[in-house]
Amino acid sequence: MSSLSGMRSPTTPRSNAASPPPRPTFDSDLLKSYIKKLLQSTLQSATWPEPKDRARVKDWIKEIGERVKERMVEIRPRGFKYIVLTQINENLGQGGRADMVCHWEDSDTVAQEVFYNDSIVCICVAFAVRVV
Repeated sequence: MSSLSGMRSPTTPRSNAASPPPRPTFDSDLLKSYIKKLLQSTLQSATWPEPKDRARVKDWIKEIGERVKERMVEIRPRGFKYIVLTQINENLGQGGRADMVCHWEDSDTVAQEVFYNDSIVCICVAFAVRVV
């Protein structure tokens, strides 16, 4: 009779270290719905200003960017860097297309929203990039 005790697989060493905590995530759906409502409420009745009043466009861009960033900090106050890009152009019936390709970690995210009426087109893009 042969002994099977010598036929065992070697034991796998186990680490005593705890597994790393899960990476924080950013709720981009929550942010996207906020941006959509913000653009509608801020720009719904907006019209492209005359050349002497173009400072209004800068004010809209600044207000939207600051409010989106504030909301991002409310959603996830730590662990991410935030980037908000806002662009407002006159709507002359032109077509437009934009694509974005990003190579990043699973916890990084982007939220994008487009608003337009007969006079203006606004694009707001917000990035949440996890810091190490």
